[in-house]
This record gives sequence, C-alpha cells and structure tokens, in this order.
Amino acid sequence: MRYLLTILALLPSISLANTQDTGDTAWILTSTALVLFMTLPGLCFFYAGLVRSKNVLSVLMQCFSIACVASLIWLIAGYSLAFGEGNGFIGDFSKAFLNGVTKDSLSGTLPEPLFFMFQMTFAIITPALIVGGFAERMKFSSVLLFCSAWLVLVYLPVCHWVWGGGWLAEMGMLDFAGGTVVHITAGVAALVAALVIKNRNGYGTASMIPHNLTMTMGGAGMLWVGWFGFNGGSAVAANGDAAMAMLVTHISAATGALTWMVIEWIKYGKPSVLGVVTGMVAGLGTITPASGYVGPAAALIIGLLAGIICFYCTNLIKQKWKIDDSLDVFPVHGVGGILGTFLAGIFCSTELGIFSGYGFGGDNSSIAEQLQVQLIGIGATFAYTAVVSFILLKIVGLITKGIRVERDEEIQGLDITSHEERGYNL
Repeated sequence: MRYLLTILALLPSISLANTQDTGDTAWILTSTALVLFMTLPGLCFFYAGLVRSKNVLSVLMQCFSIACVASLIWLIAGYSLAFGEGNGFIGDFSKAFLNGVTKDSLSGTLPEPLFFMFQMTFAIITPALIVGGFAERMKFSSVLLFCSAWLVLVYLPVCHWVWGGGWLAEMGMLDFAGGTVVHITAGVAALVAALVIKNRNGYGTASMIPHNLTMTMGGAGMLWVGWFGFNGGSAVAANGDAAMAMLVTHISAATGALTWMVIEWIKYGKPSVLGVVTGMVAGLGTITPASGYVGPAAALIIGLLAGIICFYCTNLIKQKWKIDDSLDVFPVHGVGGILGTFLAGIFCSTELGIFSGYGFGGDNSSIAEQLQVQLIGIGATFAYTAVVSFILLKIVGLITKGIRVERDEEIQGLDITSHEERGYNL
C-alpha cells in the first residue's frame, strides 16, 4: 500500500513533465521576438551605420537576406541536424521539414514549433554577424553562398556538440546562450574571411570612418534590449534562471561599455560613441556563455575584463597586425566568446563567496576539471571553424569566380554596383 501511495504522489509531477507550461511558453514567445529583433533591425542598423554611406544598403541587404536564407535552411534540415539524436558530431534527418511536429508537439514544457522558432533566431544572427568581417568588399552572390554553406557545415555541427546532446554536452561543457555556438564561430569565421579577402582599398585612412553613428547607436540599443531574450530566453523557462541571466547580462553590458569608455578617455583624451557601444557589445558577448551560471558580482568582473581585453585586442588586430576585420567581429565577438566561455568555468563555482555561481556541468566537481572541458570546447570550436571556413571561402571563390568585387566597383560602392540603389538620395 505504501508503494502505491508513493506512485500516486508522483503522478502529478509525471503529468507536468509532459504538459505545456503557459508561463514558459509566453516568455519564450517574447524571447523569440527579442532575438529576431536583434538581427532585424538591430544588427542591420548597428552594422550599416559603421560602414561608408556608399555601402549602407549592401550591409542591410546582406543581413536581411541571410535571415531569409537561414530560416529556410533551418526548416529544411537545420533544426533536425542540430537537435536530432544522430551521434556525437551531428544530428539526423528525423525532423527535416519538421516531420512529425504538430502544434501539439512538445519540447519540454514548450510547444515544439516555438522551440524550433526560438533556436532559428540564433541560426539567423550567427552568420549575419560574420558580415562585419568582410563588409564593403564581398560579392553579394558570394555572401549568400558562403553563409548558407557555413550555416550547414559549421553552425549546425557546433550547435549539436553543445546544445543538441553532442560530445561537448556529454563532457559537461558550459555554454548557456552561445559563447562557442554563436560568438566564437562567428568571430573566427569573420577573421578568416578578412584574411582571405584582404583589406579594403584605402584601409587605414580617414575615409574608412563610420558614416552614421546615430544609426549605430540606435542599433546598439536594440541589441542590448534584444539580448535579454538571447540570454534570458536560453533558460527555456520563465524562472529564476531566466531572471538571473537577464540581470547579469545587463550588468556585464553596462560594465563593458563604461570600461571601454574610460580606457578611451584616458588614452585619447575623449570618450567616443563608437567606443561605448563597442564596449557594450563586448560585455554582452562575453557574459553570454556564463549568463546562466554566474551571479551579478561575477558579471561585474566579466564585463570589466571584456572591456579591457576586447579593447586591446581590437587595437592589436587593426593597428598592429593591420587586419581589416571591418566591424571588429573577431576582437569583440570571438575574443569575448572565448573569454566568457573560459570565465564560466571559474565563476560557476559555488565556493567563491560573493562571486559564487551555480555549480559545474556534467561530472565535473572543481574549477580545474571544468576549465579543462571549457578549454577543449574553445579549442575544438576555434580550430573546426577556422579550417572549414577557410575551405568554404576558397570553394565559393571558385564557384563565383572570385569572392571580392572588382576594384572600381568597390570604389563606386556596393549599393550601386550590386543593387543599383542608393541609401541616401540627397
């Protein structure tokens, strides 16, 4: 009789595990809209303001078109390859075209179509971030072909490794919202693209300055707000994890922005709008992998380190190494993703006093063990992304007969030469 009562007592919890939670659903519906808002129009405006006026439409067009292409790839097979069972490296085709998924299908406490859509927004923004590495000089056809192939061959496998039950997930890798999956992959791909396609004509001169920082500031604000869905939504529930993720996201963003601003103020005598928004993005990208595992005091340190390290990495890449990663994708997103993924392994510890986090992943029980896993994840993601991105760029170059526009087209501007339109008719 006692065992029967025990079983009956468990029935409500068993039932709840297979029941849609309306609170969770409402929050992820909101988060999905917020993350898509990060790309359309947030990233579009952020990037468009940073290029010259003759290329503003080309950047908007690239980000917008990538969103469309990525959505279809995600439907056709992307979701299935990322989150299907498959093996440790890649998923399977069991849910291609959302086969077997109806409006009543569940993924945890969410309708599966909603989980599908939420994850789609991450697949949209990641290749769109890469645009900043080759802005103002890549053929539109090459952009679409490269980003499509890259999404399939880089993003989907890494997503499966970390979030789809792949080999890094089995090791206990900590990446709450995309330090490896989004920021390291996009940052490394942007760096490789910048090296392959080489610098813009006139790089390093005053002619390269952003044409509309007002637009960039507006886009930055959209990114900041949208990031609450990016990180908070990654809890996949309306709970304390989501609330804490939102809080630490905000603290890190504010700290990163202020840190970058102060460094510029001391180094150059005046703080800049470009600097404060870049520092904000550095803070956001760096907290992303750690956002579900750390508290606000740790977020303060993470934002501070993001502002300092990403600032000096940006100067190193652009001024010393003369690499034209046009919109600083690698030093901000790539370095931020690496730094945040590493720091997640430290500040997740429950034994750091005010800086304590919420525990380790998998079977790991110490900072040293967790850091080993984090470093393996960082190294594997970096190396795999770099190699595959380089090969894809070379193949795309052969298919499109060169990935870069002609010199006279670049001088005239991609708005006219690629799209026969102008961003400003004054």
